[in-house]
Amino acid sequence: MHTTGKFNSSGMLAIILVSVVMVTGSCRMSYSFTGASISPEVKTISIGYFQNKALLVVPTLSRNLTEALQDYFTSQTNLILVDRNGDLDLEGSITGYSVQPQAISGNEVAQLNRLTITVQVKFTNKFDEKQNFESNFSRYLDYPSSQNLVSVQDDLIAEINDQLVQDIFNKSVVNW
Repeated sequence: MHTTGKFNSSGMLAIILVSVVMVTGSCRMSYSFTGASISPEVKTISIGYFQNKALLVVPTLSRNLTEALQDYFTSQTNLILVDRNGDLDLEGSITGYSVQPQAISGNEVAQLNRLTITVQVKFTNKFDEKQNFESNFSRYLDYPSSQNLVSVQDDLIAEINDQLVQDIFNKSVVNW
């Protein structure tokens, strides 16, 4: 077949596709299966130790929450964890740890108790100040009053920590 210097339709389509790829590739966000949308220039995250300032203190709570946050952010994103001055920075404290009776029965005995953990979080994004926030996050779980808190506390704390970590992650890097 002889060509006369004109583009055929497949040649023109190839040029258009290459142009679209080049344009969209130059201004993109990084997405993950977790729904996180992190700007490509963001490479690091620092997550400070969450001090326990609650009236009731469980000795392992601060360490467990801090490590859970660090593990989640590093496993769900490509961010590198640094000690200080990350492109993204999370800091905060545990401000509440309480047990309250729930579901009072006819003889005024609680059928359930509720464990609530509250954390105060400050998030800073060095590249996009509009994403910065300071918020309180609170989660709770109920457990039968027939169970001693000491016997269920570790499991409850682990589950509440998971929920808090997900909430903090979503508010920090999932921009829906």
